[in-house]
Amino acid sequence: MKTRIFLLTMIAVLFSITNQAQEKNMDNPFFKEWKTPFGTPPFNEIKTEHFLPAIEEGMKLEKAEIEAIINNPEKPTFKNTIEAMEKSGEFLSRVNRIFGGLSGANTNDELQKVARVTTPLLAKHRDYISLDEKLFERIKTIYSEQKKLKLTPEQKNVLENYYTNFVRSGANLNNEAKEKLKKINEEMSMLGLKFSENLLKETNALGLVIDNKDDLTGLPEDVIKAAAELAKAKGMDGKWAFSLQKPSFIPFLQYSKKRDLREKLFKAYINRGNNDNEFDNKKIVSRVTALRVERTNLLGYKTHADFVLERAMAKTPEAVYKFLNDLWKPALKRAIMEVADMQKIIDKEGGNFKLAAWDWWYYAEKVKKEKYALDESMLRPYFKMENVRAGAFEVASKLYGIKFIKLNNIQAYHPDVEVFEVQEANGKHIGIFYSDYYPRDGKRSGAWSSGFRSQSNIDGNFITPLVYNVGNFSKPTEDKPALMSIDEVNTLFHELGHGLNSLFSNTVYSGGKNIPRDFVELPSQIMENWALEPEVLKMYAKHYQTGETIPQELIDKIENSRLFNQGFETVEYLAASFLDMDWHTLTEATERDVPAFEKEALTKIGLIPEIEARYQSTNFAHIIGGYSAGYYSYIWAAVLDADAFQAFKEKGNLFDKETAATFRNFILAKSGTEEAMELYKKFRGSEPKVDALLERRGLK
Repeated sequence: MKTRIFLLTMIAVLFSITNQAQEKNMDNPFFKEWKTPFGTPPFNEIKTEHFLPAIEEGMKLEKAEIEAIINNPEKPTFKNTIEAMEKSGEFLSRVNRIFGGLSGANTNDELQKVARVTTPLLAKHRDYISLDEKLFERIKTIYSEQKKLKLTPEQKNVLENYYTNFVRSGANLNNEAKEKLKKINEEMSMLGLKFSENLLKETNALGLVIDNKDDLTGLPEDVIKAAAELAKAKGMDGKWAFSLQKPSFIPFLQYSKKRDLREKLFKAYINRGNNDNEFDNKKIVSRVTALRVERTNLLGYKTHADFVLERAMAKTPEAVYKFLNDLWKPALKRAIMEVADMQKIIDKEGGNFKLAAWDWWYYAEKVKKEKYALDESMLRPYFKMENVRAGAFEVASKLYGIKFIKLNNIQAYHPDVEVFEVQEANGKHIGIFYSDYYPRDGKRSGAWSSGFRSQSNIDGNFITPLVYNVGNFSKPTEDKPALMSIDEVNTLFHELGHGLNSLFSNTVYSGGKNIPRDFVELPSQIMENWALEPEVLKMYAKHYQTGETIPQELIDKIENSRLFNQGFETVEYLAASFLDMDWHTLTEATERDVPAFEKEALTKIGLIPEIEARYQSTNFAHIIGGYSAGYYSYIWAAVLDADAFQAFKEKGNLFDKETAATFRNFILAKSGTEEAMELYKKFRGSEPKVDALLERRGLK
C-alpha cells in the first residue's frame, strides 16, 4: 500500500512540474507535442530564447525523476532503478541534443551566451546525479546481486556500465573530495566551452586577402572564383580572400606559386589559438591538462590516460605508445623518402631553398603529376557532391538493402541541410538522416556525426533515430556545383559510416552503452574502403557537365597513386597522437608552457621540420573535447577496418550479403552492448591483424 501511495504521489509531482512548465511556456515548442513527420524537431519554430527555460525545466524534471528512484521504498531492482534511470531525463536530453547540434553546426553570439549560462548549470546537474550516495547505494545493491538476477546479456552490460561510470565519476569519494571534484568539473566545462569559442573565431578569420591579381599566379580558375566570392561576402568586392577552412586554404597551398604567401597562410592556420590575442588558447590548454591530472589523481589513477584507457580496447598508455611507435618508424622512413622526391624537384627548378612545411602541398602536387600524371583538378569534375552522396547511399543500399528517400516536408536548421528518410528494402522505416556539408561562420571546422534522437526499445516502445552528418566540404560557386577533393569524398563516406552505426542500432537501452573510442571509428572507417574502389567509382563518379562516367584511365591513375603521400599523412597524424598522449600521461597537476611542451614532445619522437603535427595544442579540439588520450583511436580502428574489409575481399565480392549482414548484426546494431573485441570476433572469427593496414599504407 505504501509503495502504491508513493508512486501516485511521485506521478502527481511530475505531472504538476510538467503542467506548470507548459503553462509558463505556451509559446515554447519544447513544451508542446511535436506533430511533425517522424517526431522531427520543428526548427522553424525553435528560437534561441527557448533553450534556457527548456534546459532549466528539463533539469528540474530530471531531478524529480531521480528523486523518485532514490525514494522508492521498494528493494532496488534492475527495473525500478537502472531501467528507470534510462527513462529519466528524456525532456532534457531532447533539448540538449538540439542545442548541442546547433552549437556545433549553426551557432551565433546569442546561442553562445546561452551556452555560457547553461554549461556550468549542466555540469552541476550531472554531478548532482552521479555523486548522490543514496542513488549509488541502489545501483551497488543490484550490482552485488547480479548473479542471482535473471538479466539479459545487454542488461548485464548496462548494469556494469552504470556501476563503473558512477565509480569513475567519484561516487566512492568522501564528501570533501566530492566537493573538490565538483569545482574541477565546473571549471573544466567552462574552459572547454571557451576553447571552442576561441577556435571558432580563429578559424573563421581570413588567413589571407589578396588585392594584386599577380599574386594569384598558379591558382586554378575555380579557386580564384571561390576566393572572389568569399571576399565579396566579407565586404571586400574586387579582392580575393582565403579562409582557414580547408576547402579554402588547401587549394592555395597546392597551387600558388607565391611561396611567401603560402607561408603566410599556412602559419595562420597552424597558429590558430596561439596568437596572444583575446582568442588565445594556451592558458586554457595548460589549465585543462593540469585539472585533468588533479581530477584523475582524486579518482585514484596515475594519469588521465590511465583513467581514459581503462575503458578502451587499448587498456593502458604503454599499449598505445607501443602501437604508435611500431607505426612511427616505417611511416617516418617513407616520409623522408617523400621529402627527397620533392627536394629533387626544387633543385631541378633552381629553387635555392630547402623544402619547408608550407611547401609540402605544392611540391606534393608536382610529384603526383610527375609520377602518376595526376592532379586533383582532373578529378574534381567527377566528384560533384550530390553524386558522391548518392554513391555512398548506393554502397549502403547494396550492402544492407536500404533506401534513402529525399524528403521536403521536414524542417531543417539551415537551408544547406537536406533530409532523407531511411527505409529497409521492404519499406519499413529505419530513421531520418540530415546532411549538412558546407562551411559557414556558425559551424566549427571538421566533420562529425551525431543525432537529435537515439534508438531505444524499452517496454517494446521502439524509438527510431534522427541522425545528422556535418562536414566542411568545398562549396558551390556561382557557376559550378560543389566539386569535391578525394579527401572530402573519403570524409563523406566516413561520416555516413557513423550515421549507419546510429541508424542500424537495435538495442533496448540507449544511455547505458559503453562503446570504446578506439572501436567507435570502425563503422566509419570501413566505409572509406569502398569510396575509391574501381567498381564503386563507376557507380557515382560522373562528370558534372557531361554526365560521362569517370574513364578507366583516371581510375587506373587513382589506383596507382594510392600510396602517394602516405608517409606524410601517417606522420602528421601520429605526431598529433603522440602529443595527445604526452599531455595526458603527466603526473603533476602543474600548468606548463604550452609551446615549449609541444616542441619537446615532437622533438623527442624525431618529427622532421618539413612536417607539422596535424593539430597544435591550441587548436586540437579533439583532445579538449571527447578524444583526450584517444586521438590514437583513428589508426587503432584503421587496423580493425582494414582487417574487416578484408572479409569482403576474401569473398571476392565487395557487396557480399552474408558478410554485410554479419557486420550489421554484430558491429553496427549491437555496438556497446558487449565487450568490443568479443563483438569483433563474432563478426570476423578472430582478432584483427595489423598486416592489412601496413600493406594498405605501403608501410610494410
